Amino acid sequence: MKNMKIMKLIPLLLLFSATLTLGQQKKIAIGPYVQNMSYGSVTLSWSTLEGSVKVVSPDGQTMSLPKYEQHEIRLTRLQPNTTYQYDVLGDGSDEGKGSFTTFPKGIEPFKFVVLGDTRSRHDVHQKIVNKIIDEKQLFVVNTGDLVGNGDDILDWRHFFRINHELMKSTPYFSVLGNHEKDSKNYYNFFDLPGDERYYSFTVGDALFIVLDGEGRQYTTPPFIKKENRDIFWNNQNVDYFIKEKEWLENTLNLYNDAGYIFVFMHKPLFSIKKSRVEGAKMRREFWGDIFERHNVQFFINGHDHHYHHAFNGGTHYVTTAGGGAPLYDTDALQPEPVKFAKVEHYVAIKVGPEEATLTAIDIDGNVIEKIKAPRRK
Repeated sequence: MKNMKIMKLIPLLLLFSATLTLGQQKKIAIGPYVQNMSYGSVTLSWSTLEGSVKVVSPDGQTMSLPKYEQHEIRLTRLQPNTTYQYDVLGDGSDEGKGSFTTFPKGIEPFKFVVLGDTRSRHDVHQKIVNKIIDEKQLFVVNTGDLVGNGDDILDWRHFFRINHELMKSTPYFSVLGNHEKDSKNYYNFFDLPGDERYYSFTVGDALFIVLDGEGRQYTTPPFIKKENRDIFWNNQNVDYFIKEKEWLENTLNLYNDAGYIFVFMHKPLFSIKKSRVEGAKMRREFWGDIFERHNVQFFINGHDHHYHHAFNGGTHYVTTAGGGAPLYDTDALQPEPVKFAKVEHYVAIKVGPEEATLTAIDIDGNVIEKIKAPRRK
């Protein structure tokens, strides 16, 4: 049974708001929402509207873009597996209220949800979010491409509007996708562990690793010849990825006693989309057998807009990218696939004392597949 505690944070949060607004509290434009949860700490985030920026094109068309100011506060010394209520405005209105439940410190069952590629078709995204809310999960992971263009502030406004009810009480961990464009907006809105690009966190005896498969954003100079562009793209971030791979190996060694290991990255290591098979093969060659060698039960990715389950070397490779983006055909079957479906969906994962069960669920609530993986010995 979880304990219920009411946090005595109102004086602190009132002071925090007053220092930003010279005594006049500004209304919330985005949030509040829950970030960077652990068993003893959490970040509460929200944005206020500070004005707008107007841009006039040569033909006289005017575009007005909102300008947000981001606020966050880190709460520490919390009790594990405990539900807290919060009010970031401190004025008693519903606008600033939410709740969160801290992670358990000990080993006990829990459930989390994964979805991906939520970047377009907002009605589909909203329907899936509504179903996820009913799952009553401990936290959510998005496998990347949260929005269509990470540099477009209007895309982020849609994202947070759709996820408002979910994120005000559920920690939301994210993976960098190619559509995030390594944008400053991403790092402003999210508070994630480590350097926020690739990171890890734990719940009970489960280890969660989020990898950055995109690298630092850059623009291909126009003088690069067409025949040399692939070489340029494939080698621009080599040093960065080598460093990340060393970090991954070290993290897996340090947490070798974990009962469960879940790894997340945006792009797949196994693809059944014809135009992406070679790219997946290149990624497998780079990462090698690191996941199978460390007995990683699940590698979960997005990018290919469908559901796809491949199995190789004891590791389940699951593509979950049916969160709203237009669906892709499955037109290049490989030896490894176990199950695939061209359908909008999400996955719910229950972690128990002896095994973890991944259930893929389509947008209408039908079960696509269940995958069971035993606890690491």
